[in-house]
Amino acid sequence: MKNFYLLIFSAAVVVSLAAQGLPKNDPLAKTILDAVSLKFKSYKTTKATFVYKVESAANKVLSSKNGTIYMKGVKYRVSFIGQEIFCDGINVWSFDKAANEVSITQFDPESNTLTPQKLFTNFYDDDFLYKLNSEKKQGTKIIQEIELTPTDKSKSFHKVYIYIDKIRKTITGTKVMEKTGNRYIYSVTALTTNSVIADSQFIFDAKKYPGVEVIDLR
Repeated sequence: MKNFYLLIFSAAVVVSLAAQGLPKNDPLAKTILDAVSLKFKSYKTTKATFVYKVESAANKVLSSKNGTIYMKGVKYRVSFIGQEIFCDGINVWSFDKAANEVSITQFDPESNTLTPQKLFTNFYDDDFLYKLNSEKKQGTKIIQEIELTPTDKSKSFHKVYIYIDKIRKTITGTKVMEKTGNRYIYSVTALTTNSVIADSQFIFDAKKYPGVEVIDLR
């Protein structure tokens, strides 16, 4: 799930690194990423479905699964096959379906933990160098590829690519390149904004999961 939080359809960067002797960021890429961030912040709610694939260095698909994410303010819910994460802005529930086990932790908006909301807005602010690589037409869309390079070289990945619909200013997918050669690819298949999402969607209700083991880590 950490890989999911690292990439899932996300956006934008402004870092002043010249004083550290590092390359400067691409101002055009910043303009694009900031526009994506600003548009996301204007939504009251967001729902996205996506496909998550893991590929080897030899281009072999190691796994592929579908997922759904809901967001409303600081609340979020992420669903994969076999795993769900709920956050109501106070608590975070991580549910493992195979083990029928859920762990509960306290939500801390000031922590360095990556949340979907942070990834859709300004996670790039301090951690990446970024540049616009290209624009390509895909069907009726013009897709912009932005390359992110982590400033922390101890990370397990060395590149993140974000794909943006130039007209809609929305994320269409991301790709993370691990140093091992594996690639983690997320492709957005549908995006719905400003629909009605009940707050109950973001709360784990143990009554709906008979026999679930609850591990309270708060």
